[in-house]
Amino acid sequence: MQYVKHKFSVINDNATFVDYNQRLTNEIECYIMPMHTPMRGLRCFCVAADCLSFKETAKRLYLTPSAVSHQIKQLEDNLNLQLFERQTRSIVLTETGKRFYQSIQPLMQQLAATIGEFSQVQRMLEVSISMPEFFASELFVPRLIGWSEQYPNINLKLETVKSRRDSQKYTDLSIILSGKKPEENIAYDLFPISYVPACNAQQYQQWHSKGYRILEKVPLLLHQARPYAWHRWAEHVGYHNFRPKQIIQLDSMFSVARAAQQGLGVALIPLPISNGWFTNGSLQRLFEQELLSRDRYYLVRHDNDPHRDEIQLLIDWILQSFHLDK
Repeated sequence: MQYVKHKFSVINDNATFVDYNQRLTNEIECYIMPMHTPMRGLRCFCVAADCLSFKETAKRLYLTPSAVSHQIKQLEDNLNLQLFERQTRSIVLTETGKRFYQSIQPLMQQLAATIGEFSQVQRMLEVSISMPEFFASELFVPRLIGWSEQYPNINLKLETVKSRRDSQKYTDLSIILSGKKPEENIAYDLFPISYVPACNAQQYQQWHSKGYRILEKVPLLLHQARPYAWHRWAEHVGYHNFRPKQIIQLDSMFSVARAAQQGLGVALIPLPISNGWFTNGSLQRLFEQELLSRDRYYLVRHDNDPHRDEIQLLIDWILQSFHLDK
């Protein structure tokens, strides 16, 4: 009887089992020695072959240039091949290096994809977005329900801006209110806004039947970024010789809505972003006429890296979430 191992030597009946194991192990080690090459060396090689710079490779892999050089030299020693020609300020692939890169790169990509597919612990991603604080509180945050279940590996970083006059913070995306579509970046049109006079329920009962003239007897509230909005509304509805008794400007739309809810006066409230205040009875329309605005909300993308799929996922989610508001 003989023990046969494919591509390895034949062991006869007189050899002991220990001798068999030892000889088989030695021959396997000789046969698969190139497989001892560390994966990090192959990864370093692929990146270096792509950018032809050890310094850039080190930057991409968060290593030192000397570490990159050492790993590639170790790879060359293991393979007994020269993969790069080292020049004074650059590197170039040898002909052998080019053939090796063309063969190994698809395998490395397939390996990375397979590991990603079967990995039980997904890499956490993050997308940052900035928007007006009133948009965040009235629309964005309430509609975040279900985001974590749908995209459990994507963290969101939300920055709010009090008004258009405040400087925009650098984020991957931003939602802005503007009279024209931004041209310097990729921008998506969300929806326009209009303004309607509103007050609390008690004041509505007292003031509604008195017509437009009541607006000259009570405080009028608006956002300080639109100081002439009440005059434009009056002109829009044909209310001539409009002489308001008092106009109070506040620095945030939430303050404007809250002040009207508390009974300070009549406010110009934006729609559809403030629909929740009317639905829950916090505010009521004093008059039905709306002031149409040139302002629209836009979603703007600042990071154009095509490999950051998480940004596109958030864009798609926002466009779908606000589809009914268009």
